[in-house]
Amino acid sequence: MFVLELTYTVPVDAVDVALDAHIRWLDEQYAAGVFLASGRKNPRDGGVILAVGDDRARIETVVAADPYVTAGFCAYRITEFAMTKTVPELAAYREPQRP
Repeated sequence: MFVLELTYTVPVDAVDVALDAHIRWLDEQYAAGVFLASGRKNPRDGGVILAVGDDRARIETVVAADPYVTAGFCAYRITEFAMTKTVPELAAYREPQRP
């Protein structure tokens, strides 16, 4: 499991120019089963995405295709974690606990 935190590197009004393309990219990742949840940070200086993938390299490839990245509008921080406890609706994404 991965937490993707994006931080805008330009003013928000500049980011909004690529918003439609960014939303299409998000929709593609949801359809592919990569993204589970996403949204804006408050204050609006970026966003957060919850993603699943086999390895970090695959997630880095996905992130590199974000129109915000290709336009130079944001930077991503990728955090991998083992999701061992969840609400029942996310049980399929749990990882076994290790000692």
